[in-house]
Amino acid sequence: MNLKDPRLWIGGRWQETSATKDVLNPATGEVLAQVPLGDRATVEAALAAAQEAFRHTRKQAAHQRATCLRAIAQGIEQRRAEFADLIVAEAGKPLTFAEAEVARAIMTFTAATEEARHQHGEVLDLDAFPSGQGHFGVTSRFPLGVIYGISPFNFPLNLVAHKIAPCLATGNTMVLKPATKTPLTALLLGEVIEQAGVHPGQVNIVTCPNDAAGHLVGDPRVKMVSFTGSPVVGWQLKAKCGKQRITLELGGNAGVIVHEDTDLATAVPAIASGGFGYAGQSCISVQRIFVHAPIYDTFRDRFVPHVRDKVRMGDPRLRETVVGPMIEQSAADRICGWIHAAVKARARILLGGKAQGQFVEPTILENVAPHLDLCAMEAFAPVVTLHSYEEFDEALAGVNDSDFGLQAGVFTQSLQRAMQAFAALDVGGVLINNVPTFRVENMPYGGVKDSGFGREGIRYAMEEMTEVKSLIFKLGQ
Repeated sequence: MNLKDPRLWIGGRWQETSATKDVLNPATGEVLAQVPLGDRATVEAALAAAQEAFRHTRKQAAHQRATCLRAIAQGIEQRRAEFADLIVAEAGKPLTFAEAEVARAIMTFTAATEEARHQHGEVLDLDAFPSGQGHFGVTSRFPLGVIYGISPFNFPLNLVAHKIAPCLATGNTMVLKPATKTPLTALLLGEVIEQAGVHPGQVNIVTCPNDAAGHLVGDPRVKMVSFTGSPVVGWQLKAKCGKQRITLELGGNAGVIVHEDTDLATAVPAIASGGFGYAGQSCISVQRIFVHAPIYDTFRDRFVPHVRDKVRMGDPRLRETVVGPMIEQSAADRICGWIHAAVKARARILLGGKAQGQFVEPTILENVAPHLDLCAMEAFAPVVTLHSYEEFDEALAGVNDSDFGLQAGVFTQSLQRAMQAFAALDVGGVLINNVPTFRVENMPYGGVKDSGFGREGIRYAMEEMTEVKSLIFKLGQ
């Protein structure tokens, strides 16, 4: 990709715009590129291209969709290093995490390749009722039309893939608005999409201000909105969408329960990675850690030195780095303010607590009251809080004491407690002996309460992006 002349991918052509926006490297502050910035007319051109493309893509055979998706997966594979380096540069994501994201994106398109071959229809047992006797029925799924995808900065490749892949697998078309802080990775993916032979206009990638594309929410020409981002923005979009479908993958303040029967040698490094990887800038990053009272001191005395000695902060280009920069200075300032407020309210810092420019030290606190921002809100930073509990029910209640409910982790050797957690936790996913930061591309992914609406994950996103239609035959007498 030519960073000196990036362009927008609209209607199967690369297009320039009169306005541009600087894309900064969050680790150094240097300008990586000046990305074209579209206006309302640019967005309208993308929408028109998507509408025209849908006339063709809705008729695509399953094998044609699968072939394009396979070609995209192969295209990313061929440019793995380029994608990883770009993610490091524009997102500040440490190299090993960037490489993992590229690998996941390849799997996302690979999974969509297989799912595209299946219609997921069913035979209807109409004679289960007297009125249905003498009839035969089947269902199939049909694409909706134009989908408006809005992706965040923190996974500039794989969260884009989780919108585009199911869109292509179902024969829909898309206008994608990537985050303006990290648009270059999405535009590089546009090059792969072009080379994969995707129908012109089926995917359109437009970097623009929010107000240039805001009219697409609620616009009857757009059949669905797929948004990943902040809860405040997400619920505002849902209020505006009217008859449109919408899926929202929003924030969280993920909780982890560590019961006394767990293997701390496994739990400690897993929780450290889940809480501090990529500076905690993930909606399923570990934030609140609930530890059974009999092992609280032991856990704390193993966890704090592990983070101090093993979780490295620094240059994201280095393989040993775990914590890179926050995406922007305001994010670092915000979390430092939350830490200061917690300390003022008698919380105790066990490690870290300071920032060096946009780099926030891996931070562990205890005695943080549940109502404080560090617990009640989404930190989205390398900060975790420790809490002690006496009874398992108390820990479950602590995790549920939140406006969010995306995923939660439970470390225990008891099947009974695992099933109790599965039934009681108000979240979209419960991870047993793992952290809530875990995600595989084919699992249903999403939350409850303020954490979202609907589900992602290839097959589940395909269901969101399609309409079920029934075909009923009255059989001869």
